[in-house]
Amino acid sequence: MIHEPRYGRLLDDFVPGDVYAHPWDVTVDEGMLALFAASFQDAVPTYASRAAARALGLRDRPVHPHLLLDLGLSLSVHDVSERAIAHLAYIDARFPEACYPGDTVRASSKVIAVKPVSAGDKGVVHVRTQLVTDSGALVCSFERKALIRAGHVGGDRPRDPPHDVVQLDADPPRAPSVLLGELPPLSRRGGFAWFWEDLQVGDVIVHAVGRTVSEAEHMQLTTLMRNSHPLHVDEHYCRTGSFTKTRVVYGGLVLSWVLALSSRDTAGNAVWDLGLDDGAHPSGVLAGDTLYAVSKVLAREPLGPQAGSVTLRVVGLKNTPARPLLDRGLDLFTPELGKTEGKVAEKVVEITRTLLVRRREEEKR
Repeated sequence: MIHEPRYGRLLDDFVPGDVYAHPWDVTVDEGMLALFAASFQDAVPTYASRAAARALGLRDRPVHPHLLLDLGLSLSVHDVSERAIAHLAYIDARFPEACYPGDTVRASSKVIAVKPVSAGDKGVVHVRTQLVTDSGALVCSFERKALIRAGHVGGDRPRDPPHDVVQLDADPPRAPSVLLGELPPLSRRGGFAWFWEDLQVGDVIVHAVGRTVSEAEHMQLTTLMRNSHPLHVDEHYCRTGSFTKTRVVYGGLVLSWVLALSSRDTAGNAVWDLGLDDGAHPSGVLAGDTLYAVSKVLAREPLGPQAGSVTLRVVGLKNTPARPLLDRGLDLFTPELGKTEGKVAEKVVEITRTLLVRRREEEKR
């Protein structure tokens, strides 16, 4: 007997309220952290330095929240989006507790809504995915929307095994509690220059250095994250199944690269990611493309004498730095989906990032 197992779901396979327990269990080790740090070079000291993390009251250097987001997105592909046409939106990503090297994480997704489009050949599926450790700590929670073709998978799609997964609080905290109180003094001098006071509402920050995506790197990182969508890993499939006729770089990696490109100028004195929201990928990225980033400060709020929140709109562009586009008067910060004119063809990701950032007065303590 020949079997041909099929994974993922088509639109009519989704039922609001259903919870899928994704089968992967992944132990996040120091090697994974080192590879992620080498590939993305994010400037937040909490994620890069054991000394900085312990000085804040964490027991060790935590797993980078963007690595957890990439894992959560990828682990959910098996049940949610392996047959998706496109990933449409990132919504309300939070990182309530720290995850540490040696922790084993597993993911589940709950179907929030299913909405067919008027043509009837596809629809939008809205899910909430949560990543928990083997000790039960909720370390990443986010919602997303995907565009899915109509129909049922049928055939040899394996039946879901019985499970007792119940998703946790739908409104989790935005950071570990130890980081939301009084912060200790800076553990070193001579770090990055930008503090909370330096990020003024309305400021636009052009991040000058670009990042070229190599084929070997994006393939290795995609499989490291356990992403099984053939759009990212199967060249033969992509000859007919991809809008580009070749493999498209996994969007979670594009997001992580763009946020890292922006981090020296915005996050070098950040303590934690308080959230990501209102995110999308207006166009795809291929191996050989060069990524650039630009940020706009949307809001600030003091959170005590040592820190405050900063909300940024971060935009990623391909093959063109931001400054020439700004000089031409292009609107880089309005979401592409809401535009009737003036679309920016170079835009590959856009998202709102909120950070907990140290105040400059911290230097005087």
